[in-house]
Amino acid sequence: MFQKTTYLARRKELKEKIGKGLILFFGNDESSMNFSDNTYRFRQDSTFLYYFGIQHPGLAAVIDIDNDREIIFGNDYTIDDIVWMGPQPTVAERAERCGVKQVNELKKLHEIVAVATQKKQKIHFLPLYRPENKIKLFELIDVAPKDVAITYSLDLVKAVVSQREFKSDEEIEQLNLAVNVSVDMHVAAMKFARPGMTEAEVAGEIHKVALAAGGDIAFPIIATINGQTLHNHYHGNTIKQGDLLLVDAGYENQMCYAGDLSSTIPVSKKFTTEQKEIYEITLAAHQAAVDALGLNTPFKNAHIAACTTVFNGLKEMGFTKGNAMDAFDAGAHALFFPCGTGHMMGLDVHDMEDLGEVWVGYNGQPKSTQFGLKSLRLAKPLKAGHVFTIEPGIYFIPELIDLWRGQNKFNDFIHWEKVDSYRNFGGIRNEEDFVMTLEGAKLLGKPKPKTVAEVEAMR
Repeated sequence: MFQKTTYLARRKELKEKIGKGLILFFGNDESSMNFSDNTYRFRQDSTFLYYFGIQHPGLAAVIDIDNDREIIFGNDYTIDDIVWMGPQPTVAERAERCGVKQVNELKKLHEIVAVATQKKQKIHFLPLYRPENKIKLFELIDVAPKDVAITYSLDLVKAVVSQREFKSDEEIEQLNLAVNVSVDMHVAAMKFARPGMTEAEVAGEIHKVALAAGGDIAFPIIATINGQTLHNHYHGNTIKQGDLLLVDAGYENQMCYAGDLSSTIPVSKKFTTEQKEIYEITLAAHQAAVDALGLNTPFKNAHIAACTTVFNGLKEMGFTKGNAMDAFDAGAHALFFPCGTGHMMGLDVHDMEDLGEVWVGYNGQPKSTQFGLKSLRLAKPLKAGHVFTIEPGIYFIPELIDLWRGQNKFNDFIHWEKVDSYRNFGGIRNEEDFVMTLEGAKLLGKPKPKTVAEVEAMR
């Protein structure tokens, strides 16, 4: 946890932003895999962590603005729990560390909320992603799970985003630590991967680094020879000479701050000529995106720079034709780059995504519905304290190639015969993490091997 003063200040600011009513927070519960006592790794809700800092299951909290009180609800462990889990701090002891003086058993939450409802107090709650918390809300204030998405407090969402999006110095310190271990995970993969191994063996080596550092992975590891599938978590293939291995992995430290990096590794000792040519285009797109970053400059500018650089690089190789900006406006670039250039990062690897991309990444402005551009999670102007990724790539997706070619789509921009000759190429992505400062964008953590020479030196 941070110092108590951090959480007191965060809650004070939230109360000032909301003004009146009762704010209801749900922590996460343990989640069972196949029977109640066999659980997945516990991870606290990030907003609960932000305001209370307590990494412990089975908690809820209220900030009652009208009556100037803050309460954490939870049940202390019984002797049966202690036998299995050892001695644990009490709820009161945990609450004291974040400056909350009042605690109650969970059953008391119903009484507090019932009184608030009776007095017609405004009850603020966030969009909920855990089914069990939707059920709890239903039991508390009779909001059906299907209606949570239309009844949550938009004022609370905006207030939380307005606080969490700006990372403090102590948060940046944690993020640098998380990114440093993330780099170590990628270097381990670059050094370890050899022909004849399975993807699972490489993923295990990556995961080992995270566990040894005292934390865990921030999201399921991607380690795949099928890099054209953007989120490919299958690890059953054997890697062989001539393959490309795409790795997307990040570390989550003990404070639950995340790193998020991607690398593309030749399974052979060196890239083939074709792999190197495509790889160099992705590096050029990466640098173009970084060069387009600026204080108060829309992140969408970085995305446009990456997309047009990809298009022009592929044009030199004979894959595309025409004007790059025209191709971007039409959506033709998305044949090769159907996702976004980056997203916010912090306590969540996709920071605050549960609160809605339109508020986190677009300041409430509508997102594009165009294929490819609709997957851009961040577009708004960057401010000092914003933390985000840069991750352009090039992907040859056979199913998308066949679909668009069969529809005679984008014939003015695409040389389909050339594209089809690379249909089994796979995908390439590099990813780094940045913080925007008053002086401009700054790389988080230590540099990751990225150039052709740097990656090949690891092999």
